[in-house]
Amino acid sequence: MNVMLKTITLRIFTIFLLSPILASAEPSYFQATAIAGDGIYSLLRRYGLDQHSCNFDQFYEINKLKKNSHLIVGRDYLLPLLIYPFNGKTIRSSVGINDWNTAVRIQQYNELMLERKLRESSFKKDKILWVPYHELNCPETDLDIPSPVSDSPEEESNALGKASGNRKFPIFGPKYAFTPLASNKLKGKVYYIVSGHGGPDPGAMGRRGGYTLCEDEYAYDVALRLCRNLVAHGATAYMITRDPNDGIRDDKFLDCDYDEVVWGEKNMPRQQKPRLFQRSDLINELYERNRLAGVTDQTAIIIHVDSRNKSERTDVFFYHQSGSEESRNLALKLHRSLKAKYMQYRSNGEYHGTVNSRDLHMLRETKVKSVYIELANIRNTFDQQRIILQSNRQYLADWLLEGLMP
Repeated sequence: MNVMLKTITLRIFTIFLLSPILASAEPSYFQATAIAGDGIYSLLRRYGLDQHSCNFDQFYEINKLKKNSHLIVGRDYLLPLLIYPFNGKTIRSSVGINDWNTAVRIQQYNELMLERKLRESSFKKDKILWVPYHELNCPETDLDIPSPVSDSPEEESNALGKASGNRKFPIFGPKYAFTPLASNKLKGKVYYIVSGHGGPDPGAMGRRGGYTLCEDEYAYDVALRLCRNLVAHGATAYMITRDPNDGIRDDKFLDCDYDEVVWGEKNMPRQQKPRLFQRSDLINELYERNRLAGVTDQTAIIIHVDSRNKSERTDVFFYHQSGSEESRNLALKLHRSLKAKYMQYRSNGEYHGTVNSRDLHMLRETKVKSVYIELANIRNTFDQQRIILQSNRQYLADWLLEGLMP
């Protein structure tokens, strides 16, 4: 009898260990209020929920939203963050789980939220436990979306981080770092801005007086100004080519240097082909990550300065991807914007910019719709005016923005 009793007791004890612990109550979802500049991605990122695709799926479902929807400032949204009463004993018995590691991660998450001041007090004190949806449904990380320039101003260069709310973006330089939000017309859209050459390759060169004009410096300045414009209207914008020292500059003659890098602070290869693949591969990687997170509108803008015979003048012209109607339509839209401005401001009202398809690497190898822009002939005295005057560089960025606006 004693042996039989011990066997039954052991079986009961084993069943207890292998069975889920019953939670004391049905959980509810945590609500958060959307603030100015919030998108779905930045909102989930703020609460540390952005690296699991199931969190995005659940967010759309519980809020009855379509993918890539805009958030309304001041409105409350349910987060994929479950609220359980804490029974004062253990996290496992409060949630109804057995796994020790999951319980540890849930505890660490609650401590992180308290550290970020998103929680007012410890779960041990207020007896409220926050449990990320992914911990119970999809614990494996399957998303790692680098923070774009428009979501984490103070940490925008590479790392994930929460937005400070002050809308200061160091990449634009001290004078232009503060970028007020002018509108949300481009909210939900993602842009990859690539200025040509850089690092070991200054690109085309021109001479003006005693100064050397390097293509990469002037293309970069216009690209930065365009990126700032996009961010000001709610877009998510990635500066793919980057200079750690040069923000937006107002000088006529921009110093040629060789310290440019690409997103991720990676040095550029010396050989052209690996350098181009580095950029297209990077854009494609970011594209896939954003696509998995539900972004449906992504665009690459590649900016260069042309080099031709000194006597040849050119207007801003555009190349689009062969066989891509989206790319062609965007190039035509940008072309119309420039043409309208030149007809308005140029004394003779003429504009001779063109739109063509071309089998260039950055058009052929990128998965997103892409447009390649040539700003001027860097060797022509008249064309040089278009890039050396900071006011003209700003006009170019402003007019390109108009072509990108809905």
